[in-house]
Amino acid sequence: MASFSTLNLSPSPKPTHSLLKPLIPAPEIDTRTQIQTPYPKLILTGPSQLSGHVSISGSKNSALPILAATLCCSGTSRIQNVPDLFDTRTMASVLVSLGAKVEVLDNEMLVNTDGVGSVEPNADEIQKIRGGFFVIGPLVARFGEAVVALPGGCNIGVRPVDLHIRGLQSLGAVVELRDGKVQAYAANGRGLVGGSFQLDYPSVGATETLMMAACMADGTTVLSNVAREPEVVDLARFLTNCGACVDGAGSNKLVIKGKSQLRGCECVVAPDRIEAGTFMLAAAITRSCISISPVIPCQMSSLIHKLSAAGCKIKKCSHDTLEVSAVSGRGGDNLLSVVVKTGPYPGFPTDLQPQIMALLTTCNGLSSVEESVFDKRMSHVSELLKLGAKIQENSMIVLTHVCYHVSVLNGSSLVANDIRGGMSLVLAGLAAEGTTEISGVAHIDRGYENLDMKLRFLGADVKRLMPLAS
Repeated sequence: MASFSTLNLSPSPKPTHSLLKPLIPAPEIDTRTQIQTPYPKLILTGPSQLSGHVSISGSKNSALPILAATLCCSGTSRIQNVPDLFDTRTMASVLVSLGAKVEVLDNEMLVNTDGVGSVEPNADEIQKIRGGFFVIGPLVARFGEAVVALPGGCNIGVRPVDLHIRGLQSLGAVVELRDGKVQAYAANGRGLVGGSFQLDYPSVGATETLMMAACMADGTTVLSNVAREPEVVDLARFLTNCGACVDGAGSNKLVIKGKSQLRGCECVVAPDRIEAGTFMLAAAITRSCISISPVIPCQMSSLIHKLSAAGCKIKKCSHDTLEVSAVSGRGGDNLLSVVVKTGPYPGFPTDLQPQIMALLTTCNGLSSVEESVFDKRMSHVSELLKLGAKIQENSMIVLTHVCYHVSVLNGSSLVANDIRGGMSLVLAGLAAEGTTEISGVAHIDRGYENLDMKLRFLGADVKRLMPLAS
């Protein structure tokens, strides 16, 4: 096993240690105008022509629940291919605030939870990210009690935790909401018990929370209408390697036989399908040809179908490598409109909706984008309009926007309000004439590791403006 640097992170109400080291040289920074900006900004000069290969990082949406699941295990868990992101660093801080020991080296984390002495993680850390709430399931399951602040994250619409709460209640937990915190404990004073629960909606977060809780409940649990996303399968794989008994991951029903004890294991986080899809869309919007790896092509089917219908050529170069081409000579200047409606996996992912909308503003014809998962995931529309995009809301259909024919995009000053919406602005900036300045970069950085450098390796003209230190 590789030698890990010990950070000696002890429990603290407000962890302040940097948990991950920089993996590559610092991003290119324009120092000429540092004094003029109080917050980081991205400056893109387009239109860009991309070429070459881009490496895909580990999945943030897999890493967060897996890190939370280490609380179910005795001993040490070694999690590899963890992306260096604000969210993963925050999740590590959440674990440290409970008493866990976290050691890191590059993109690996060693987590030992034998020293956990608290069931109430630091509220400030929990409220920074949605994924922090995952710890409630493992804490109640292993320690019989949890006090967890309501989660934070991007403001993209209603994401209640009622399914988490009702699911835990079906496993014998008493759950109360007090002072902005969810307090849960085993009603029998010993631990959770197996039960049955049908989700009203196949929520990924609720599915993962209840899966972790059920793995240590006494007896068998049946969860119906669960999420089928690849990230759920990744979590089930980790738990199974730790000794859990989980059957049905990837289907709409999970059957889980509880175990009294789980042990830490080694795990490699799967490649990020959303990052992969984003770079595929980057190739399309710039009418370029790039290759990407590692990817799991079968997880990308819905996006591949839409890009192919629009006129892009998708080639499978190896089992984990795709080439995306939208260059001139194959209709590259005249990609066609498509209709997109988001939905639970295997439907079109909501996390790629803003990015494909950016692409569709450059496609010939009338495209329709319907968001059926999150009711506020349209903040990017007003920003795309600033670039000259032709987008109009159709009030006859809830949460639908239509893109009218080819838009000529021109650079402008934009604001990112969430991770994926912010990334749609980056894609549009790559295709726009002139300079596009994007503030709110911290949102984008939460979902994309080393974004500036990856884009520059592909040939994009992108710089990061940083404020001068006070």
